[in-house]
Amino acid sequence: MSSTETIHKHERDYTLKNKVQLVHGGSEYFNKLVSLIDGAKGVIHLQVYIFTEDATGNTIVDALIRAANRKVKVFLLVDGFASQDLSDDFKNKLQQSGINFRMFEPIFKSSNFYFGRRLHHKVIVADHTVAMVGGINIQNKYNDVGDTKAWFDMALSVKGETAIQLSRICCDMWNGGGDPAEKAQLPVQPDIASLLINNDCAVRVRRNDWVKRKMQIWKSYFNMLNNSTEEIIIASSYFLPGIIFRQKMIQALKRGVRIKVIVAGPSDVLLAKSAERYLYRWMLKNRIELYEYKQSILHAKVSVADNKRMTIGSYNFNNLSAYASIELNLDVRNKPFVSTVQQELNDVIKNDCTRITEEDYLDNTSLINKAWQYIAYLLVKMLLSVITFYYTQEKRY
Repeated sequence: MSSTETIHKHERDYTLKNKVQLVHGGSEYFNKLVSLIDGAKGVIHLQVYIFTEDATGNTIVDALIRAANRKVKVFLLVDGFASQDLSDDFKNKLQQSGINFRMFEPIFKSSNFYFGRRLHHKVIVADHTVAMVGGINIQNKYNDVGDTKAWFDMALSVKGETAIQLSRICCDMWNGGGDPAEKAQLPVQPDIASLLINNDCAVRVRRNDWVKRKMQIWKSYFNMLNNSTEEIIIASSYFLPGIIFRQKMIQALKRGVRIKVIVAGPSDVLLAKSAERYLYRWMLKNRIELYEYKQSILHAKVSVADNKRMTIGSYNFNNLSAYASIELNLDVRNKPFVSTVQQELNDVIKNDCTRITEEDYLDNTSLINKAWQYIAYLLVKMLLSVITFYYTQEKRY
C-alpha cells in the first residue's frame, strides 16, 4: 500500500514506515538469520518453537555467542515442550557465554501450565529495528544440509516500525517468565528517518493466544475470506479448517472467489495428513482447487488474496493454532509486493505441485484408506478438543 491509499478505520493498526522482503526457507533464511545476528550492535531477541542441537542449531548458537562476545544483549526463548531435548551441556554453554536463555513453560515445571498452549513463535528482532517472522524452526530439516532439500517454508523480513512492535512483544514474552533472569528493556522509539526507508509498506503485527484473549490472526483469515473478490491462495501445512472457516470458504466461493489450497504431499505427521485427506472430498466437492506440494515437506503458513493483502507467520489453518498455541503473523497490505508473492505461489502450483481432482481422489483411494482417513480425522479432532479445552481465559492485559 502506498502512503496515498486509504486504510479503513478497523485497519489503523497497520504501520506504514516499513521495508519488507520475502525470505525463502533453507540456506537463504539461515544465511540471513546469521547476517542479522552478526550485524546486531545492541540487542537480539530470538524466539522459536523448535531449537535442535544439530549442525544448524550449532551454527546459530555460534553466531549468538559471537554477538554476546561483542557485548550484545542476547535473549533466546524456546518452547519447553518442542525443545525439551536440549542437553544440559548445551544450555550451560549458552549461559556461560553470556546468552540469556529460557524455556517457555517447561512440562511439569510450570506454575501456569496449559497442555496445548505452546510458544509457536518463529521470530528474530535485532536492535529493535529489523526482524524476521515466519514458520521456520532452528533445525536441519528446515535448512539445506548436504544433499537434503529443506522443507518448503517462508518468512517475512521487515525493517522499520513493525520491528519496533515485534521487539516490544518479545520483551513482554521474555519478561513474563516470572524467573530471576535478566529483564529485557523495552525499546525507546528510534528515529525512523534514520533507517532510510524510502517506500512505505503497510504491515501489522497479528497474534493469537486464546488464553490471553487474543484472536487477531484468526480474524485476519476470517476477514480475508469475507472480503476477497477474486482469488485466495492458502499454503498451509496441517490444513484442518474448523466449521466456521469451512462455511466462510463456501460463502467466498459462492461470491465467485477462486480458492486454491496448497497442502503437503509427503508429510512429517502421518496421522494429521490422513485426517487432512479426509477433507479432500469436501474441498473438491465445493470446487476448491487442491494442490499437493511434492518437492519436499511443505511447512509454510502463508495466504494471499486479490494481489493486495497477505498474512504470513507461524499460524496453521487449524484449531490448535486458533485455540491453543501462541502464534505470531504479519499482515501486509501492499499491492506491488503482495502481487509478486501471489505470482510466486501460482508458480509453485504450476511447477512443484500435483493437482488433486475429485476423480483422482475417488479412483486412487480405496475403501480401506477412506475408512482410515475418517478414523484419523475423528482421532485428530478428539485430540484437538482435549488439547484446546481450557476452563477459563485469563483477563485481558
